[in-house]
Amino acid sequence: MTVDLNADAGESYGAFTYGHDREVFPLVTSVNLACGFHGGSPGRMREAVRLAKAHGVAVGAHPGFPDLVGFGRREMALSPEEVYADVLYQIGALHAFLRAEGLPLHHVKPHGALYLKACRHRETARAIAEAVRTFDPEVPLVVLPGTVYEEEAQKAGLRVVREAFPERAYLGNGQLAPRHLEGSWISDPEEAARRALRMVLEGRVEALDGGEVAVRAETLCIHGDNPNAPQVARAVRRALEEAGVEVRAF
Repeated sequence: MTVDLNADAGESYGAFTYGHDREVFPLVTSVNLACGFHGGSPGRMREAVRLAKAHGVAVGAHPGFPDLVGFGRREMALSPEEVYADVLYQIGALHAFLRAEGLPLHHVKPHGALYLKACRHRETARAIAEAVRTFDPEVPLVVLPGTVYEEEAQKAGLRVVREAFPERAYLGNGQLAPRHLEGSWISDPEEAARRALRMVLEGRVEALDGGEVAVRAETLCIHGDNPNAPQVARAVRRALEEAGVEVRAF
């Protein structure tokens, strides 16, 4: 049994510092790098790509809404045409830095509010999928399973990689619990590791509002801006490997 361990990264910009890239990169197998819209900058992108190369970590694009102040976590009323153009633009920006370092684009995974909107808004999901297909139909798209986002990615003929979140709570409908809800964020590394094991070995996890949720975990996400991100990544990887699960990029 194998699983990928990914982290959102490269999200700092200017004087604002998000994440723990230098501590987290040695612990994960793929990273999703901000492309300058919700976080990151040309200099940060170049630095993060070089850091990933040094650690042998696969690199994906992490396009978001154009909202540096809100860190891409505020939903924006963009048209499908605007979403398409913004996503394609961000993929292209990261690809330039990857090409300079002789690295391929491994995948695409939208960030924050754009990711969540795609899970319930079919036109947004379709625009993201079309942007990825236009860039390269062989590039995988990371999705939340059981959503219209997954459906539209499959309709576009893209390879989908299903993601689970050991340090985020789920609701009974399979969606991620909104961040304003108490208990929506799991900061304890051992609890995150326990949840990760259940997700991979059993395909299930407890729901914040009661009961359990079925999940499909081809890749597990560690949010880089989690204050305990390095400890969570270390605990999750250790638990998986001790259980005989091979941790490697998909």
